[in-house]
Amino acid sequence: MSSREAPPAFHVMAKPSGAACNLNCAYCFFLEKERLYPGSDLRMSDEVLEEYIRQYIQAQQVPEAIIAWQGGEPTLMGLDFFRRSVELAVEYAPPGMRVSYTMQTNGTLLDDAWCEFLNENGFLVGLSMDGPRELHDAYRVDKGGRGTFARVERAARLMQERDVDFNILCTVHAANAGHPLDVYRYFRDELGVEWIQFIPIVERVNPDGSTLLQQGDTVTERSVDPAGWGDFLIAIFDEWIRRDVGAMFVNIFEAAVASWVGVGAAMCIFDATCGSSIALEHNGDLYTCDHFVEPDYLLGNIMQTPMLELVASEKMRRFGEDKRDMLPRYCRDCEMLFACRGECPKNRFARAPDGEMGLNYLCPGYKSFFTHIDPDMRTIADLLRKGRFADDIMGILEEQEKDLQKAFMNAGRNDPCPCGSGKKYKHCHGRG
Repeated sequence: MSSREAPPAFHVMAKPSGAACNLNCAYCFFLEKERLYPGSDLRMSDEVLEEYIRQYIQAQQVPEAIIAWQGGEPTLMGLDFFRRSVELAVEYAPPGMRVSYTMQTNGTLLDDAWCEFLNENGFLVGLSMDGPRELHDAYRVDKGGRGTFARVERAARLMQERDVDFNILCTVHAANAGHPLDVYRYFRDELGVEWIQFIPIVERVNPDGSTLLQQGDTVTERSVDPAGWGDFLIAIFDEWIRRDVGAMFVNIFEAAVASWVGVGAAMCIFDATCGSSIALEHNGDLYTCDHFVEPDYLLGNIMQTPMLELVASEKMRRFGEDKRDMLPRYCRDCEMLFACRGECPKNRFARAPDGEMGLNYLCPGYKSFFTHIDPDMRTIADLLRKGRFADDIMGILEEQEKDLQKAFMNAGRNDPCPCGSGKKYKHCHGRG
């Protein structure tokens, strides 16, 4: 495959400090990646930095290039590294191209100088936080095993004071999955954020007991339970759909709206194929995906082979299409396939009810969630097609609730319950 067949745009998650981090979050899938680079200082050199910025910007055939920094913990590189990255982006961006910047961070190293830089250069910051103190500190600890909540909340307040644009990345795991509204209301009411990304923790245990590679069909006790994942999303959705549409933005809910409207997935995990989001290690190694930084998924090194050539390679194409082509029949026959697409390939290690391998571990949760939201998503899609706003659904649901309460008041004990359960009123909402 030639570079002429490369996508017009693709996303790179660059890891300038590799797997190095100042925290020791119990569920972090990336900390073990340090073993792939024995003896390395895990720091991106200026030479690799310049090649990355140059090649990435020149490969984008769209009006905007998004330079994204992740880790490990990228702020370990220091401010001068990122000042240099912005200088290079300005130097290599052609006339008319807009360059924007994102950074995922645990926030513990942020201070006034960092916030001034992030604000001046328009960075969108993703702050990793798992909810209120007791839920966040369950797994997000430092090298000494101490909780990090106070330091992360301080970073959020500091960014708010300094007008740094940020959202929350909240992982969902065994400790916080049972407290969905506590998590959601903390972010909404106490922290005062408007954008939340919820990411399920699924840690596969390899045959040797490690979590280094995507192998094995068992998970750690920290992993979110599949049904619990669905219940977590449903509880938050039911509050969001009645009071927060248009005011709070949750990644999975926004993606669902896009799927029901039919405008394509808004998250890579819900795309039919993979391949638009790749990972760059500190030394220039390019991998097919952030979740597949493993020897079998190494495309090459941008210091030896142009990035565009690696992205357009047969290996990359095959990796992307395998997501679609290796779906089990259970998925292909599912009425929610249009919204789920089998989710992320890293989680496809369970058996379908018919015994076929390759079902997503979280399938029961996703299926219950997407089924639950289907009526409301259909309403929102209809509103948008009519030129109305999505948040109009809140008024519609309020009126429906009023009508239902009136029906309850007028129902006889032996009448069918107005809720539609099929039970008699006395055995349903009329009990007691």
